[in-house]
Amino acid sequence: MNRDFFGKYILVIPLLIVMLFAGKAMAQDEKLFEKNTFFTKQGDTLLYRLLRPTKSDTTVKYPLVLFLHGAGERGRDNTSQLKSGVLNFATEQNRKAYPCYVMAPQCPPGFRWVEVDWKLPSHVQPEQPSVYLARTMLLLDSLVKKLNIDPNRIYIAGLSMGGFGVWDAISRWPDKFAAAVPVCGGGDTAKAAVIKTIPIWAFHGDNDKLVMPSRSRDMIAKIKKAGGNPKYTEYPATGHNAWDKAFSEKEMYQWLFSQTNANRKK
Repeated sequence: MNRDFFGKYILVIPLLIVMLFAGKAMAQDEKLFEKNTFFTKQGDTLLYRLLRPTKSDTTVKYPLVLFLHGAGERGRDNTSQLKSGVLNFATEQNRKAYPCYVMAPQCPPGFRWVEVDWKLPSHVQPEQPSVYLARTMLLLDSLVKKLNIDPNRIYIAGLSMGGFGVWDAISRWPDKFAAAVPVCGGGDTAKAAVIKTIPIWAFHGDNDKLVMPSRSRDMIAKIKKAGGNPKYTEYPATGHNAWDKAFSEKEMYQWLFSQTNANRKK
């Protein structure tokens, strides 16, 4: 065997070690999210995972983050929804800095958080919320009643299909959420005036081929025109997976957890 052969393995082995430890860390973070099933009064179900604050103090009210996954994480395993973005909330650093509940429901195959075509340049909000977004809101209300959750600090974040879900949810329940982080999504621009007072930080990649970047740009422009002050980050040379960067933004977490409905002008 020549030096080139050994040289290649010397470069590959450290990378394999890093990947191994990263995989173990991700599996460990997944275990922090409790597996649950929500049952409606009608007997319908919704699978979800729940992250609790570290060393939760029952005398303290904690914020809650509702996280809506993308189309690729749909399923019936109550695990796939943790694949992208949401585990960033469970890092040791973030859990220490921002103790909170994180609720991650799973939408099954064949359904969407919003029943619209994601590839269109625009859409009109359906008259009723989708089946699983409606169940998610019922679950949210039930958790607020039974857990020590601060109703003035309920946040919503989501990516791709979940980004559409974020825009839809804040348009339907604008008083429910203290802040929103839609990534690679789109909403009904006619609802801009309804959500203009909600703190929003949207993210998109400028080379997204699945959801047009104009979907986020148009929402931000309309909200500003209506008198709002949303934040927007568009990553250059980035495709549909802009969430990898968005949910790694330290400033985003600082901004998100500083928001409260108690200080918001309606």
